[in-house]
Amino acid sequence: MKFSPAMYRFAALLLLSAAPMLGQSRPNAPQAGSQPPQQIAQASTPQAGGASQGSAAAISKSPTDELNENLPRWLAFSGEIRLRAEGFSGAGFKPDDGTGYLLTRLRLNMRLQPTSWMRLYFQGQDAHILGEDNTKLAPLPPYHDDFDLRQAYVEFGDVENKAFGFRFGRQELAFGSERLVGNANWLNVPRSFDGFRATYRGNGYRLDGFAACMDRAINGQFNECISGSNIYGGYSTFTKLIPKNSIEPFLFWRRQSGLKSEAGPIGIMNEATIGFHWSVKPAAGLDYDVEMARQAGSLGSDTISAWAGHWLGGYSFSHSRYKPRVFSEFDYASGDHNGTDGTRGTFDQIYPSGHDLYTLTDQVGYRNIELIREGFSFKPAAKWMLTTKYGSYWLANAHDAFYGGTGVAVAKSATGVAGRHVGQEIAFVAAYNYNKRTAVSAGLGHFFAGTFLNNTTPGNGYTYPYVQLTYGF
Repeated sequence: MKFSPAMYRFAALLLLSAAPMLGQSRPNAPQAGSQPPQQIAQASTPQAGGASQGSAAAISKSPTDELNENLPRWLAFSGEIRLRAEGFSGAGFKPDDGTGYLLTRLRLNMRLQPTSWMRLYFQGQDAHILGEDNTKLAPLPPYHDDFDLRQAYVEFGDVENKAFGFRFGRQELAFGSERLVGNANWLNVPRSFDGFRATYRGNGYRLDGFAACMDRAINGQFNECISGSNIYGGYSTFTKLIPKNSIEPFLFWRRQSGLKSEAGPIGIMNEATIGFHWSVKPAAGLDYDVEMARQAGSLGSDTISAWAGHWLGGYSFSHSRYKPRVFSEFDYASGDHNGTDGTRGTFDQIYPSGHDLYTLTDQVGYRNIELIREGFSFKPAAKWMLTTKYGSYWLANAHDAFYGGTGVAVAKSATGVAGRHVGQEIAFVAAYNYNKRTAVSAGLGHFFAGTFLNNTTPGNGYTYPYVQLTYGF
C-alpha cells in the first residue's frame, strides 16, 4: 500500500477539517449518555444525538435556537454544516492515479406550519470541493453544486409521526436499508426526487406509496427532474407479526426511456422489483437482516429477469463493558450470461444509498456480484464506536462486467476467462459523538485487486481515507 503525493495532500486537508472539532474540545466536558450499539454498516455515518439530560443542558444554544425563540411558533429555521477531507489513490486500479481534497456542504432549512395539519418545508444546499486542481475531479455534481433548492414540499398530516401524511414536491425518498431506493446522503450532492408520497400508519404497521422522478443536479442552476426517468412504488412495514421483528414487503416500478437494448435499438424500460426486507435487532444477543428482490419486465424487445439477496447475522455482547458485536454477511446480485440473447440478467440497483453497504471504498456495486463480509465493532467509551471489516468479492457471472458503486461497468472480459475473483477489502472506521449536535468519523479502506482485475486492468490497489465533521444547528 504505497502512498502517492496525493495522500500527503489529503493529510493536510484532514488537519484542516478536524480543526473546528479540536477547538471545541475541553477537559471537563460533560459526558453524553450511553448509546445503543448501531449497525456496523452505519458506523461511517454517525448521527449526533442521545446526550443525557445533564449534558444536554450544558450544550450551548445554536444560532438558530436563539432565532427561533424570537419567531412565531409557526416559523422555524435549522441547518447543518458538514466537512469531509478525503482522498484516493489507484483510481481505475491504475498506479499513481489519485488526489486529495476537502468537501464542504451547508444546508439551511425553513419550516412553515400555519396549522397542525399542514406545513411547508424548504431546504437550500451549497456544496463545494476545495483543494482539487480539476485534473482529477471537475467542480461538478456529485462533488460541487452551488447553492440550490434541494427540498421544497407541502405536507398534509405528518408522514413521519402521525396516522396519515401526504407530501408533495421536491423531497427525499428512502426505504428500508436503502439498498434499492435512498437519498445517498454520503455524497456531497445527494439525491432528491420530485413527486408525492402518502403514508398511513396503524397499530403495528405502516403503508407508504409514492410516485416520483429523480432530480438531476446541475451546477449553476436549479436541479431538474430527469425527463423519462420515473419510479413508482409501495413499501410496507409490519412490526407485530413476529415479536421484535420488522417485516417489510415492497414493490418498485421503474420506467426509463432512452436505453439501449441488447440488439441495439433504443427502447423504454419497464421494470418491476418485488421483494421484502426482514430484520430483528434485539437489545442483546443474535440479530439478523435479510433482503431479497426479484426483477422482471422489458426493455424494448429484451426481457428482464434478475434477482438479488442479502443475508446478515450478528451477535452483540451487550453485557460486556465495551459492547462488542461480530457479524457475517453474504450478498448476491445476478449477472448476465449472454449479452445478445435478448434476456437481461444483470440486477438493477435502482437508486441506492450504497456507501459502506458492500465496501467502504465504494468500489463495488449491487450488480453481478457475490461477496462475503465479516466485521467487528466495539465501544471503548460511551461516545465512541470502532469498527473493522473485511470483504472478499467475486463476479456472479464471469461473462458479465464488474460494476462499481455507481452501477457503471468498470471492466469486462469478453470471453469470460479472466477469472471471477474481483478482490478483497479491509476497512477501519472510528466514530465519535461529541454531543447532540456534533459528530466526527474517520475511516481508511484499501481494496486489493484480485485475479479478474489483474487480468482486465493494471491491477493496482485502491486506497480511500477520510475524516468527517458534522454539525447541526
